[in-house]
Amino acid sequence: MLRSAITLTMLMGALTVASGHVAASDVYKYTDEKGNVLYTDKPRTLPAERLNVQTTKVDPTTVTRQAEDMKRMQEADKARAQAATQQTNQANAAQLNAKDRAERCSKARDRYDKYMNSQKLYEEKPGGERHYLTSEELDAARASAKANMDSWCK
Repeated sequence: MLRSAITLTMLMGALTVASGHVAASDVYKYTDEKGNVLYTDKPRTLPAERLNVQTTKVDPTTVTRQAEDMKRMQEADKARAQAATQQTNQANAAQLNAKDRAERCSKARDRYDKYMNSQKLYEEKPGGERHYLTSEELDAARASAKANMDSWCK
C-alpha cells in the first residue's frame, strides 16, 4: 500500500514536470461579512489578499495512461499480497499436517508396543462382554498395528 502511495506521488510529480505549460492567474482570498474565508479570481470586497497560485495544463492522454499504469501497479501489488497470504496459509497447513502426523505416529507406536507386549488381547462386545483373540487373531492385530505405525511414522 505504501509502495502504491509513493508511486502515485512520483507519477503526479512527473506529470507536473512533464506537462510543461505553467499558467499564472490572480487568486484572491478574503473574508465575507459572515466570517467565511473565500477564494476567487474577482474579490467582491476589499481588502483581499492576493495569492500566488500557479496551475499547469495537463495532457488528458498522459493522465489516462498514467492512471492505467497506476491501476496495473495496484493490481500487481494486490496479486503479490494474495500470493504471500496463500504461501503463509500453505506453510501453516503443512505445519499443522506435520503436527497431526506426529501425533498419529505416536499413538500408532503406542498401540503397536501395547499389542507386542500383551499376552492376551480382547475385543469388547456389546453388553461389556469380552472376546479374547486367538493366536491367529492376535498375530493379525499385531501385523495391522505394525502396518499402521509404519504408514504414519515414515
